Parts: sequence; structure tokens; C-alpha cells
Amino acid sequence: MKPIYNVLILGASYGSLFSTKLLLAGHSVTLVCTPPTAELINREGTLVRFPIRGRDTLVEIYSNTLVGQLSASAPEGVEPTEFDLVVLGMQESQYSSAGVREMMARIAAARLPNLAIMNMPPLPYLARIPGLATDQLEGCFVEPGVWDGFDPGLVSLASPDPQAFRPPEEPKNVLQVGLPTNFKAARFEDEEHTQILRDLQADIEAILYDPGDGTTEIPVKLKVHDSIFVPLAKWPMLLAGNYRCIQRDDMISIREAVHGDIEAAKDIYGWAGQLCTNLGAAETDLVPFEKYARAAEGLAKPSSAARALFNGAKHIERVDCLIQKIASQQGLRSDTVDKIVDLVDERLGKNRAATA
Repeated sequence: MKPIYNVLILGASYGSLFSTKLLLAGHSVTLVCTPPTAELINREGTLVRFPIRGRDTLVEIYSNTLVGQLSASAPEGVEPTEFDLVVLGMQESQYSSAGVREMMARIAAARLPNLAIMNMPPLPYLARIPGLATDQLEGCFVEPGVWDGFDPGLVSLASPDPQAFRPPEEPKNVLQVGLPTNFKAARFEDEEHTQILRDLQADIEAILYDPGDGTTEIPVKLKVHDSIFVPLAKWPMLLAGNYRCIQRDDMISIREAVHGDIEAAKDIYGWAGQLCTNLGAAETDLVPFEKYARAAEGLAKPSSAARALFNGAKHIERVDCLIQKIASQQGLRSDTVDKIVDLVDERLGKNRAATA
């Protein structure tokens, strides 16, 4: 009989994508979110829309029709010892907010395995990469002390490659998947914890869903890898596309950032890939530029980081800063990365001054 896991997912927006896959496989999930969103989810469940190859319309999956059990909670109501796995699906800046910070301390004390589905790798995960001076990277985090109590061996990372968004006209329990790629997760140090990920991977692979006209596979799988460097394959994508959406006075789509100057995108993609291999990644851990460029053709919106900046955010995930500092430790630098960091710093400065 297969094990049924009780999974705590921090973040009800992007986290609802991962939770839907777990619920389809029969596992139990608690989503952590604000009290109004928790009340909405507990009353109505979640709705995630998936594009399916060969279908003209999106497949809508309501959590309250699935075999797995879903609940939602504000951070203050979370008792971590009730769970088998924690999935970190919030933006990096949210972990230092009131209530969440205290919950993170309880999670660290419970010594649970934590899988981050974040663009910004948590500091304990970075500590697993040989040779990195993580103390020199703390300035890229909003509040690095949030991660102080976490054992690096209990923190892993999954590349958050699937693209999803909340339709602006919809309530906060609705998510739409734009690019249905896979979560690529690195192993934990303990094989017992990695086995949880392998069990979830197998269960998700086995899912067949009937939207009313016959069973079909639902995209967005979990792929577990032995290499701890596989999730870093997102770094070249972030630099070539997501952060290059950010211009001095406006923002552009990921598609335009990549295909507006394909050679510039290819150059910075290759530079970031070289940084990953310098750290220990194999070429097979990374995604070829041509495959990424094809995917970017369908990304007609600016990145979430760009949208947040131009909506007045005072903090965003600073993977640009992180890559710049890690590259410096390796004796590498890039004019493109320096320009990205300067543009983000400038826009954040304007946003903070506007609300000072």
C-alpha cells in the first residue's frame, strides 16, 4: 500500500499548482496563506486551469472534487510536527513577514525536510554547494536570519519552471498555468527524505484525470534528480529572460527580452551556464539555450519580478544579485548582470522613496 503524505505548502498562489498535483495523487495538503484567502479556500477550495496538448480549451480542476484532502491556514495556526514534508512556495521576501517568520522558526525546530519551489535558493540549500561562502551572499536576502535554524541537509530546491498566474479578474483561489513544464527537484542528503520525493514523483506520474470526455494526463510533473545542481538550470533562464524584462522606464515580455536580441540572450544564457558548471554542475544538468528559446516564444507577459517592480514592490527575489556575488567568488563578471543589478537597485530605490 502506497504511503499517504501530509504536506504543508507555504504560499497559496503558485503553491496551489503543486497542491493540485498532490491532491490528484491522493495526498493531504495544507496551504499557508493570509486569513482571508484561507477562509476562501476552506469554503470553496481551489481551481487550477491547465493547458493540455491537443485540446482547444483549458482543463479546470477543482480541489473539492479530488480524492486528496485540502485545507488552508494562516501562519499562526500551523503546527509543523503534523506534516511529513514542507514545500516552500512563497516569494523570498514573504518569509520575513510577521507570523511567517515565527512559523519558519517552528518548521526549522521540527527538523522536517523542506523542498523550496523558489527562484531564490534558500541560504541552507546554497550551503550544500561546495566552496560557496554563503555569509557573503546574505545581503541578497531580505532577512537572511530567517534561515538560521535550518539544517542544510534538510533543505532542497526544485526549479520552478512551470509558469502560472492568477487571472486579475478572478478570486485568489484561482490559478492558471501558462507554461506546463516540470518541477526538477534535487535530492535531500538523507535518502529517507529523498524517498518521499520519489514516492510523490511516482504518484504524480500515474495520474489520469477525466475532465468529462475521457481520461488524460495532466502536465506538470515532479522529477527528482541526484544532482544538487539541476535546479540551478533556472539561472540562465532568469538572466536571459526574466530579469531582462526590466528596462529603465518600463517592462517588456519574456518573449521580447529573449527574441528581441537573440544573440545577447544567448550570450548571457551561456555565461550563466558556465557559472553553474564552474560550481560543479554537469552539462546534462542544464537546459540547452535552443530549448529555452522555443519555450520563451510562448511567454507573452513580463516576468513576475518585472511586474512586481513596476507595481511598486519594495522587495523582489534578488537572484540577479545572488548570481553576481557568486560569480565574483568564482572570479567571473558580466556587464549584462551588472546592468540588471543596477536597474533593479534603481527601481527598488524609487519604489521605496515613493512610500517613505
